[in-house]
Amino acid sequence: MVMILIIIGNSPSVFSGQSQVNFCRLFGSVYIEKDPKLADFRVYEEDSEAFCDIKVFKVESRVYADREGLWHFTNKKAFADFSIYFESKKGLADFSVFFIDVESFAGCNN
Repeated sequence: MVMILIIIGNSPSVFSGQSQVNFCRLFGSVYIEKDPKLADFRVYEEDSEAFCDIKVFKVESRVYADREGLWHFTNKKAFADFSIYFESKKGLADFSVFFIDVESFAGCNN
């Protein structure tokens, strides 16, 4: 019992409290929700790289979505690591993204 608590307590999950989620660490398979209440995160898509919180590179295979900023979009919610809803107003979003064309620049926009 104690061992299980230690393992769970030290888990590096990005979902260990949504108010404290480090969106820069998000990667993996993503499902786009149509209802904002069902999404893990509300995201605003920026028009400019300069104003985004995270730069995202879309990868073709789930296998390659293995580090921060690399997202693979899936049509099956069951296969997603997290889900997002695209907000039309930046003020309602949890964070903003800009989709880039160069994989090596993916990640947090510091």
